[in-house]
Amino acid sequence: MRLAAMRYKNYTWPHNPETFTVEYRRQVAAHRIPYGRCVLQELGTAYRVLRGEGTFAGANAYREFQALADVFAQSGPGTLIHPVWKTERAYFVSLTLREEPRPDYVRYTFEFWEDWSGYDGSLKVSDDGRGGAQAAPQTTAQSAKTQTTYVVRKGDTLWAIAKRYGVTLSDLIAANPQIKNPNLIYPGNEVKIP
Repeated sequence: MRLAAMRYKNYTWPHNPETFTVEYRRQVAAHRIPYGRCVLQELGTAYRVLRGEGTFAGANAYREFQALADVFAQSGPGTLIHPVWKTERAYFVSLTLREEPRPDYVRYTFEFWEDWSGYDGSLKVSDDGRGGAQAAPQTTAQSAKTQTTYVVRKGDTLWAIAKRYGVTLSDLIAANPQIKNPNLIYPGNEVKIP
């Protein structure tokens, strides 16, 4: 069986790298409780990491590595098409020359991080009070201005909510004195956005 060629952005490998490692990650927070125990809170799956190693051989080996390095130098995520791993949007985070290149032989390693964010700059405020990037505006009697309240979903953290709304973590914590432990929030909690 012949595998499809690996591609990223506008670069296609002349032959697939020799080794691949796919690492799955899950975020878990540990919260201490009395008597030396702890409670674990699942914060959801994180990104996958694809690592590999390959070689370029022949008269154009160094030129081929340079073409790959030029793609690495481009900023932002791109579409990664891998012969085994499903097609994903990913960041090219590491490219390493493993030995001094000879004119006809280059060994290299690489690393891609999968981007599950799907964030394209178009998140909108919604009034349904549900969902990750959605928020429900509320007006309080004490203030004439509109207060945005975010409803926590599984996997959310205050840091991620602050980043999403462009506020500092300390301002977000200060605006939510009802949250006794900023490291421990639960789905359904309401977080006021300053």
